Amino acid sequence: MEHSKYGDDFNVGDIYTTAAITVTEAHLVNWSGLTMDYYPLHVDSEYAALTQFGERIAHGPLIFALAVGLVSKEGFAGDAAVAWLGANNVRMLAPVKIGDTVRVIVEVLEKKPTSKLNKGVQTWRYTVKNQRDEDVMVFDYTMMLHLRG
Repeated sequence: MEHSKYGDDFNVGDIYTTAAITVTEAHLVNWSGLTMDYYPLHVDSEYAALTQFGERIAHGPLIFALAVGLVSKEGFAGDAAVAWLGANNVRMLAPVKIGDTVRVIVEVLEKKPTSKLNKGVQTWRYTVKNQRDEDVMVFDYTMMLHLRG
């Protein structure tokens, strides 16, 4: 089977940038309903107003999911992915509030062969930035990719 892209097409140090998305109240409400995470910091304005943030903030896993979705939507990897192997070093660095706009900077960190010549493993660092160019989340995303082999 021919693929539009292969793991061979990526080099350590390559950098990609996604489009941005503005986080809305609908994101928080839908995420809460989907995951059953109704923690008051995300859904209760009165509660959130009394916290250090002063208002509701987005769920960390929601920002992770938006980052993965933004990268997928851009199609950087084409159809090269075989499987997602995990995420490491996940850190929430700053709150994301309703109305913040986030984008993802992706850097290819590592390429490793597997026992199969037509498969390889790569780790890409996802850095989520807000509209003020502040890092709000970072994680290392590991995938198995098709190689030309």
